[in-house]
Amino acid sequence: MSDKKIVVLGGGPGGYTAAFFAADKGMDVTLIDIGNKPGGVCLHRGCIPSKALLHIAHLINETKEAKAWGINFGDPKVDLDTVRKWKNQIIDKMANGLTQLSKQRNIKFISGKGVFKDSNTLKVEETEFSFDHCIIATGSSPTQPFANIPNTFNSTEALNLDSIPENLLVIGGGYIGLELGSVYSSMGSQVTVVEITNQLLNGVDRDLVRLLQNRIKKQFKAIILDTQVVALENNSSKVTVTLKNKTGTEQRDFDQVLISVGRNPNTNGLGLENTKVKINNKGFIISDSQQKTHDSSISAIGDVTGDPMLAHKASHEAKVAVEVLEGKSTNFENRVIPAVVFTDPEIAWAGLTETQAQIVGKKISVAKFPWSASGRAQSLGRVEGLTKLIIEPKTEKILGVGLAGTGAGELISEGVLAIEMGIKAKDLALTIHPHPTLSETLMEAAEVFYKTATHIYNKKRT
Repeated sequence: MSDKKIVVLGGGPGGYTAAFFAADKGMDVTLIDIGNKPGGVCLHRGCIPSKALLHIAHLINETKEAKAWGINFGDPKVDLDTVRKWKNQIIDKMANGLTQLSKQRNIKFISGKGVFKDSNTLKVEETEFSFDHCIIATGSSPTQPFANIPNTFNSTEALNLDSIPENLLVIGGGYIGLELGSVYSSMGSQVTVVEITNQLLNGVDRDLVRLLQNRIKKQFKAIILDTQVVALENNSSKVTVTLKNKTGTEQRDFDQVLISVGRNPNTNGLGLENTKVKINNKGFIISDSQQKTHDSSISAIGDVTGDPMLAHKASHEAKVAVEVLEGKSTNFENRVIPAVVFTDPEIAWAGLTETQAQIVGKKISVAKFPWSASGRAQSLGRVEGLTKLIIEPKTEKILGVGLAGTGAGELISEGVLAIEMGIKAKDLALTIHPHPTLSETLMEAAEVFYKTATHIYNKKRT
């Protein structure tokens, strides 16, 4: 394998995972990225900095809630310069670590934009790189429906924390908008969220979203659903926003507007027309379950191949792509991909959702355990939580898991394993969980299915 020259285009979680894995297999690897260091959007302008800021937001909110527990910290004072410095230190530390890991694996890291000259050649500025195989992992960028409007910014720019506006409009009720809205709200902004559909987090089970919505509507100034933003206009130091819904149109003024309405694949300007790679009508690269494209010398992974746009999906696709280069029959079919919304409370799910089952008409049983019956949730003062299992009635296999509550993202992996292993609810019910913990809500949800849950009343089974 040492003779196989691999170029990985894009240095995010998918790209650097592919580069590291290929190097570990003995391949000659070159990693090309537009940044100065590996890490991509996730590390430098996405997942990591946003979670650092969400941790601060959670801490600020917790100090306020502690008054009800008899502890008064007083009003928090936010030093934006120090917050930015702390966030950037995290990014730098992790980026330097990835740089060191690249050197240890003898990976050649090239900073610059790679453009395909043909199916076996990439050009970065004036330098050409020939390869036996290329793995495209160029990721995605925020959708920009309103361009060049002062006092507007996207999700990437929001992480800079240049200022904390008094009145902030967030366009988009998806996970990015809600996460960043939570950050700015905790730091003093009056946040209004506008969503074009009739629900936040469209597609996520309503019972899980309801718990989040009930909490954040107390923190945000307003949540406006079924409403479209049709125009933005700069008005001195304000932004005048035109809103349209079934009742008509209205205009409101905001200090700043955060636009968070989705992401587009980074396929423009790559020179894909010089290869056999095909893209669909939305700009995503068409690839199969082995991450192969229509060009036998090129694979594609991560956001650039379509939903779900998740870093952990990209990382696992990277390993599939490299193993296929080894000649293995690996593929990405039927993988269980967890999703987490890092709001407060968090929402996490994996496998089949109740919403999906209703759409396709699949018969399921739903077992729910409310966190109000959890001793650990009570001791944390965070009882607004729910654990639910989607179970196939006939086989009793666990098909899906959903969680809403503090730390849900840390709990979902047990659900992912349960679905991947094809276990029955009985297996989960009989697995001893430590008490008192939030993890035991998974066990008790399984017990609910069998009407044997200890901490809630079990009606007789019919």
